[in-house]
Amino acid sequence: MKALVTGGGGFLGKAMVRQLVARGDQVRSYSRGRYPELTDLGVDVLRGDLADARGVASAVEGIDLVFHVAARAGIWGAWNEYHRTNVVGTENVLTACKRHGVGGLVYTSSPSVVFHNQDMEGVDESVPYPETYLAHYPKTKAMAERRVLEANSPELATVALRPHLIWGPGDNHLVPRILERGRAGKLKRIGTEPKLVDSVYIEDAARAHLLAGDTLSPGSRVAGKVYFISQGEPLPVWDLVNRILGAGGVGPVEKTVSPRLALVAGWVLEVVYRALGRKSEPPMTRFLARQLSTAHWFDISAARRDLGFEPGLSIQEGIQKLAESLGSPGS
Repeated sequence: MKALVTGGGGFLGKAMVRQLVARGDQVRSYSRGRYPELTDLGVDVLRGDLADARGVASAVEGIDLVFHVAARAGIWGAWNEYHRTNVVGTENVLTACKRHGVGGLVYTSSPSVVFHNQDMEGVDESVPYPETYLAHYPKTKAMAERRVLEANSPELATVALRPHLIWGPGDNHLVPRILERGRAGKLKRIGTEPKLVDSVYIEDAARAHLLAGDTLSPGSRVAGKVYFISQGEPLPVWDLVNRILGAGGVGPVEKTVSPRLALVAGWVLEVVYRALGRKSEPPMTRFLARQLSTAHWFDISAARRDLGFEPGLSIQEGIQKLAESLGSPGS
């Protein structure tokens, strides 16, 4: 198989590329940056922007299966930046797939596309999209997910995966942010209730995508569907944060603020940052306050049934691997 991974230089994309290469597939990556480590793996590395329709079309040409992983992530920034990458970029990928006769597209979505700003406990894929969003990322990812699922056809089979809180060795987003803020003493627990959240170890998140690609074909049982992906081991959110801190040799979070105060602070900071035209992310936003003070864990029985997905290790085993990669004895 010849596979294209958009965002092949990113945390998840790179893990998928390694797994594809290890099993003998031909791999092409389409990303904005330079990634010599991918070239060393024998990957056909192309540089470009998702919003560049010609560049995307060139990357898709000659490909059998596309893994569309690249996205504009984060919880702060201009609407046009998120829309340009997440929506227009996905439309360009879909158009290129149809133009070049690609048979399948696996799309990396997010559980945040169905986050209703309240507890979500054991929900499955039938949960509807919310009417409003507190951040541009989940809104544009939802728009893109809908387009991907609507594009499913006898010519192009599509499937969307919603991995939640991907972490592990090599993480360049979640783990570094937690460790940086923990070392600076800037982390505070929001609320005292043990709200459970799902997460997924990087290798399992990548493997789930490969399983989806292997199962996907026009008319198959996964075509046109969406799946939650996690370790199937929800933990209290601050327990997970403290385990990651421990893996990096940082002490646990001890200070606490109320959910209401965090929400108000998020609203105030959003107003101030917008008024001042600041591009840096506020230390708190309404979306972040809700994410850190509500339960969000998901029923992954559909992924188990249709994709044959099973987590390959426990969270504690993953934490130990993370600790080893960080040069810490772990927690």
